Amino acid sequence: MARRFPNAIFLKIDVNQCPTTSASQGVTAAPTFIFFRNKTKLDSLQGADPEGLEARIRQHYGDGEGEEVEDSGVPGHIDLMPMINKAGCECLNESDDHPFTQALSSSGGYMESDTDEQLILYLSFSQAVKLHSMRIKGPSENGPKTLKLFINQPHTIDFDTAESANPVQELTLAPKDLDGELIPLKFVKLQNVMNLTIFFKDNQTGEETTQVSYLQIIGSPVQTTKMSDFKRVTGKKGESH
Repeated sequence: MARRFPNAIFLKIDVNQCPTTSASQGVTAAPTFIFFRNKTKLDSLQGADPEGLEARIRQHYGDGEGEEVEDSGVPGHIDLMPMINKAGCECLNESDDHPFTQALSSSGGYMESDTDEQLILYLSFSQAVKLHSMRIKGPSENGPKTLKLFINQPHTIDFDTAESANPVQELTLAPKDLDGELIPLKFVKLQNVMNLTIFFKDNQTGEETTQVSYLQIIGSPVQTTKMSDFKRVTGKKGESH
């Protein structure tokens, strides 16, 4: 596994030597695999299932096709891209040549609307998350301007509903915001999010189509663990064993 995922760190903990740690992590069976990113607990898996383990690693590591997880740049929060369940996502009025998936990484490509300037992007997460902020990159002419955010919708809303419904937050972006600047979200209202709907209402200059070259959602899973909860068994801080 370590050879196939060189950017992942694999650690083995003896539950007999570290009973406090295993108890704090809810380990009740062996083997148990726990996944962390930036000191935040993302997921866990019990049982000796090599195929299931590899699938779970790929879920949090990336898709193995050159997709890289970006640094969030926000202490205590992560890029939530690995927690987006792409199979459960949908984008209305996206161009066939430029679907939403091209905007979920900074490796090139872009999302573009099709028949007019509006887009509705429905993002499903693999577990409940807290949303802190986002970054958007796009052209100064037809990059997005007005965004309406909705959460925990039972299904993808249509354009009439998106126009008339009250969002949890509405954003008006300036051209400078489309350079990847951090865009704060209403964190207190976004604490238990299973899905996020973004309605791209218009663009900066009224162009026929809207383009988004990169979209980063920043936050953290609701279930988290502080690394300080791990207790040392022997030795002093800084020593290796």
